[in-house]
Amino acid sequence: MLLMFDDKQKTHLSFLLKVDIGVVQEFCRLSFEFLRKGSNPKVYQGAAQKLGVELESVQNGVEGLMYLFTESSKFMISEIDFQDSIMTLGFSEELRHSLLQMYMKNRNEVREILSEMSMDLPHYHNLEWRLDVELASRTLRHQTTPTVLLKLHTKENSKMSTQVLQTDPINLLHLTKVLEQALQEMKSPYCRRIVRNIK
Repeated sequence: MLLMFDDKQKTHLSFLLKVDIGVVQEFCRLSFEFLRKGSNPKVYQGAAQKLGVELESVQNGVEGLMYLFTESSKFMISEIDFQDSIMTLGFSEELRHSLLQMYMKNRNEVREILSEMSMDLPHYHNLEWRLDVELASRTLRHQTTPTVLLKLHTKENSKMSTQVLQTDPINLLHLTKVLEQALQEMKSPYCRRIVRNIK
């Protein structure tokens, strides 16, 4: 899976083309510090004075790197996909290699930070199911009425809860089809942009 960058993010990251590799590594460190502890304007001001650039350029560069690392970590993209994603930004091979090393070294920590920041909603834990078929009744001797019973176990923090659901196979197939379409839709660039802006 490749990351998609809009024009604003490309502009923020293009600043890294104008500085040497040591400065980029420092920006990477600042972006990880931003994730751990939040923004620190004094550090940005010092970096801007050292480089002789505007404070906004430093801030945008750090935020661009933070976006790159958080999105890559969120989707756990592979080394090859990471390099292919940043290749479109016009980075040199040395810069791509340096960014890849920073990503591989810190992606597990970034995922932990992101999971701590997210809301803890009930999530899937286990599913038990049973298929019941009624073959006949007193009034209808030759009928087949299948029913699917589902016992859904969800977990929120350490609290477990159970919901019992009942449906027929036709509705279950329809539900499955709609959920698969929704999952496919969530992978589209348009939906990923919307979700990113909501967060």
